[in-house]
Amino acid sequence: MQREGSSSSRPAPQAIDGPTFKAMIRAALLWLRRHHELVNALNVFPVPDGDTGTNMLLTMEAAWQEIASASDHEEVGVLLQRVARGALMGARGNSGVILSQIWRGMAQVIDRRPTITAEDLALALEEATRTAYRGVMKPVEGTILTVIREASEAAIDAVRRGGDLMEVMEQVVRRAREAVQRTPDLLPILKAAGVVDSGGQGLYLILEGMLRCLKGEPIEEEALMAAPSSTGARAADALEPGSEGYGYDVQFILVGRHLDVDQIRRDLEAMGDSVLVVGDASTVKVHLHVHDPGQPLSYAIRWGSLRDVVVEDMQAQYQQFIQERARAMESAPPPLQPGQVATIAVVPSEGWARIFISLGASATLRGGQTMNPSAQQFVELLKELPADQIIVLPNNPNVVLTARQAAELVPDKRVEILPTRTLPQGVTAMVAYRAEADLESNLQAMEKALRLVRSGEITRATRDVELEGVTARQGQWIGLVEDHLVAAGDDLEEVARRTLEAMDADSAELLTLYVGAEADPSQTARLIELLRSRYLQQQIEVVEAGQPHYPYILSAE
Repeated sequence: MQREGSSSSRPAPQAIDGPTFKAMIRAALLWLRRHHELVNALNVFPVPDGDTGTNMLLTMEAAWQEIASASDHEEVGVLLQRVARGALMGARGNSGVILSQIWRGMAQVIDRRPTITAEDLALALEEATRTAYRGVMKPVEGTILTVIREASEAAIDAVRRGGDLMEVMEQVVRRAREAVQRTPDLLPILKAAGVVDSGGQGLYLILEGMLRCLKGEPIEEEALMAAPSSTGARAADALEPGSEGYGYDVQFILVGRHLDVDQIRRDLEAMGDSVLVVGDASTVKVHLHVHDPGQPLSYAIRWGSLRDVVVEDMQAQYQQFIQERARAMESAPPPLQPGQVATIAVVPSEGWARIFISLGASATLRGGQTMNPSAQQFVELLKELPADQIIVLPNNPNVVLTARQAAELVPDKRVEILPTRTLPQGVTAMVAYRAEADLESNLQAMEKALRLVRSGEITRATRDVELEGVTARQGQWIGLVEDHLVAAGDDLEEVARRTLEAMDADSAELLTLYVGAEADPSQTARLIELLRSRYLQQQIEVVEAGQPHYPYILSAE
């Protein structure tokens, strides 16, 4: 008899063998890849840097690559160990690190076993929960941790009731979905922002993809498996463009009635590549690469109206990348002296790399919002540096866990993670660094310096939101101070003024304006005039840093 809710008539498996597990990981990757942009959109703050879905996708891609060429004779325990290692080395961002810990915990239970039974699965998820919680210094409920914990509890309950493997997996997915929906009740900031936890949603999609495979339900967009996601490719390995160049990156939201998502996807796949089409009968989000951006836009207009249209010249971006690489060669840091404590700073642009190198950083690693570095990238750089003692400045809260995980993978060196959460914090810490000082003295001085700086960010709101007493409409300027939304409005100067007030800029001695890649020169000039006319007692510095997503970053110290 066919199980209720299943589209397959094949009998339910009693255990997961190696080939089945491999297929489940592949399905999880496909399902997450199909929906990862929606996960990215689940951002608490209305800023253009949601990257949880991308981080989890890149972590899963790294896990999949470890078993992609595995034979059909591999035991599931061996495959799971490889998945755990791939996820460990490829982990990006807090969500990716926690996901890697989930796989690690499962691998510890399933080690050397040829198959996974219902009881094995429950025990593995239970250990995955313990491992994930141990991997976070201060676990917070209402996050991915809650989702894996409740999913593991559902598995244990189902086994105790005598459920078979399929029943256990179905209960795991059901409870994960319910846990995600409850995350706003556990984390007030989510409820205020009107979103569920993005990491929890990503984990639910991974589990759902695995269940679909176990049921024999197909997952479309097979073409997406033809090559690794372009977001996971290293910039240094970028291929030369063809005779037509790289073309254009086109993104838009299509709004209409009775939209046929599958038909739209098929038609757009005939026009370009890297096609992502997700949504429903009234709203569809589209992403693709084409040489003629007018073609997909004209096609889409026949279905309805367009919102949030973005067209980016990838050939120009490629040329900029080449130029930045050349400048990076010119701004190489001086060689380390014997016994010197090395420093690594994570930076979002070449401009920021030059800033940190000028302050004495031994090396920089490209990363930040939407492009968190992987543990593997950290490990490679840590091993490459000719120093036995290294201080890492993540300069982003979503990079700290990855850096810590990487440090554990280089046991022959002492690696300390200075938990800088913002770029201005990193700058202040580097000002306190002394090349001639020992590790303990530098750590003490740099940690003390972190308390002397306040950081602010100004960007555009990506959606309507009412958060922390501030109401912002999509497209308005917004100001954030230390992860708090403090200002919103149509007037950049007014938003900047309120942001500076929240930073207590009047009491500072030095105010620094870091200008981003998307800043308008005329607006920048007015902002500089505001700073110089309003803060007569403070030293004012302006730095062309070129960071993405945030036209302006402010520092008060």
